[in-house]
Formats: sequence, C-alpha cells, structure tokens
Amino acid sequence: MLLQFSGSLNYFQSDSQPSGGDTSTTIEDLSPLDTLESTLVSITQGFIEHLPYMAVGFTVILLTWALSSTIGRFIEKLTASRVKRDSVRELVIRFTSVAVWTLGLLLAALIMFPGLTPAKALGGLGLLSVAVGFAFKEIFENFFAGILLLWKYPFERGDFVECESIMGKVEKISVRMTTIRKTNGELVVTPNSYLFKNPIRVLTDLDLRRITIMTGVAYDEDADAAVSVIESALEKCETVDKSKNIEVFLAGFGSSSIDIEVTWWTDPTPLDHRKSRGEVVSSVKRALDEAGIEIPFPYRTMTFKEPLVIDQRQ
Repeated sequence: MLLQFSGSLNYFQSDSQPSGGDTSTTIEDLSPLDTLESTLVSITQGFIEHLPYMAVGFTVILLTWALSSTIGRFIEKLTASRVKRDSVRELVIRFTSVAVWTLGLLLAALIMFPGLTPAKALGGLGLLSVAVGFAFKEIFENFFAGILLLWKYPFERGDFVECESIMGKVEKISVRMTTIRKTNGELVVTPNSYLFKNPIRVLTDLDLRRITIMTGVAYDEDADAAVSVIESALEKCETVDKSKNIEVFLAGFGSSSIDIEVTWWTDPTPLDHRKSRGEVVSSVKRALDEAGIEIPFPYRTMTFKEPLVIDQRQ
C-alpha cells in the first residue's frame, strides 16, 4: 500500500508540473514589492475604467440640484396665491426637495456602481439612516420638530411670541431652527425642539390684546364716582379700541386705598402694548386729579409699646 501511495503521489506531482518546459511564475514566487505594485496597477486600471460612470453620476447630481431648485421656485409661485400660511408653503417646498434629492442620489449611486441594485441601495440606506439617526439624534429631533411647527403651530413669520425667557418677533422658521428678533434688537437662534417642548405665548395671534392695570382711590373718596371718571378717561384715549368693552371694577380693599381694576383692548404688538399702557395711566391720573379725587400714597401706622416723648427745643 505504501508503494501504491507513493506512486500515486508521484503521479499527481508529475501532472502538476508544466509541460513543454513552461516556467510561469506562481504567487509564492512574487516578492511583497511585486505584489504591492500589481495591486496598485490593478486599482489604477479599475479606477480609470470606472471614470465614465463617475462622471455620469456627478452629472446626475448636478441635474438633481438644478431640478430641485427649479421645482422649488415653481411650487413657491404656484402656492403663493392658493396657500395663505407661509409655513405650509415652506413645508411643501422642503418635502419636494427631499423627494427629488432622494431619487437623484439613488439614481447616481446606481450609475456609479453598476453592480448595485435598487433593493441593495434601499437596504443600505436603511442601515445608514439608523446609524446616522443615533449619531445625530438632536439634529433629527429638531428636524421633525420643525416639520410639526411648520405644519401645525399657530404662529407665523412676523408674529410676536414668548417662550420661557425669549420674547420677540419671529423672523424665520426653518426645518431645524427658528430665528427670533427680541425687542431689544438681539437675534436668538432657537432649536425647534425647544419651542416644541415648552409652552409658547403667541402675542399677535389676534388683532387685539387685553391689558389690565390696577389703580386706587382714598377711602374717604366716592369710589363709584371714581369708576365713572376712569371710564370717561379711557374713552378719550386713542390707543384704546372702542369696539371692545372698557371694564372698570372695584377690586377690593387695599392697605391704603380702594383698589380699582381697569381693563381695555389695544393692538397686540409689544410696542403698541407699552404705548397704550402709558397713555391710559397718564389719562387716568389727569382725570382723577381734575375731579379732585385723591390717589393715596401708602400709609404706615406705627405703634410704640411705651409713650413716645417728644422733646421740643426752642
């Protein structure tokens, strides 16, 4: 058996040798430098052969950019007269742009990599989106919050809003952030997730806003007469809206006066609010003074345990 095995081994060895004196080089005969050179040459040749596909792919990307811009301008003109809310128009343009870019990049990838199929590309895109979602969680959170702000929320560009310590005019709402110009001129760039998670006061949601101030008259004055005087004073103010009722009520017993609550309606912006408040305060003060009704200072009564001795010296 040993002889037969040796013979068979010699048979395979003799068959594996090249016939006719062929001395071709095997992989084991190549040095590391030769292997590196062969690999670089192969990569260079493959890259050169693949250049036409890459050129066509980049051309598709440029056409996608041009098509996205053109469609965006067309939709903006088309919805300018049909859609009243600027935020809805912005949202439609954004969604259209995302759809065009998705199709364009998918087509460019299929052209650049001929072996890639749509199923493989979508599968890879799904895995990539999961990885990117975890890596850029806050960015995507602001993105989706911006979509909801553009679609559902009642404030628009130009409205005055107040959120926590931020109060100002909305200048722009994008899919990731909102820019608010404060009344002192400062520009605040606010992440949309911050506006979405916190309560927002829209100061200009209506054409009018109500203002309430407190005043008071001395206890020995006629409170009902003071109410009539204050109502007449507000009727003469230009910033007070006459289509809404002016409300003046006796509110309670203060420490040194009968408190009176004064309520009226005016334009909603912060500047209009301040103007109207200043005009009403001035008008009420002047009317009460002309009527001889006292607006008292706070009184303090001091009681001593022992009689207070006053030394009057000449």
